[in-house]
Amino acid sequence: MRMTCLMAFVKQPVRLVEAVYECTVQCQAEQLGKLYSVISKRRGDIYSEELSDDLLTQTSGAASNPQLVFSHWSIIDMDPFFQPQTEEEREDYGERVYEHNYVRRYIEAVRKRKGLSRDEKIVARAEKQRTLKR
Repeated sequence: MRMTCLMAFVKQPVRLVEAVYECTVQCQAEQLGKLYSVISKRRGDIYSEELSDDLLTQTSGAASNPQLVFSHWSIIDMDPFFQPQTEEEREDYGERVYEHNYVRRYIEAVRKRKGLSRDEKIVARAEKQRTLKR
């Protein structure tokens, strides 16, 4: 039973969910451009509490502290483990797709923070791993 459930999860495409917050910010009309640039930098969603510092810095203190309210969970429609299979996909995306895949970067950051294994090659002693032909 356990292996059946595990295989059912593995067969389905993996997706990441993110929390979506509703943000209320008050600012003057002259500062709206700077406010929009800060919000668009964060893909229109609020991800961290440093937003208030960033807003106050960019708008020279004209924006108030944002009021954040949890709205819902949203599925990010991007496969974090996508690998190009066909020649056409390789032309479109390149060989190293995960460099531009922000979902993969989120997963790698969480795995690094928690001390879990990652897909990263670490060379402990490079001088012992050299292969020189004589």
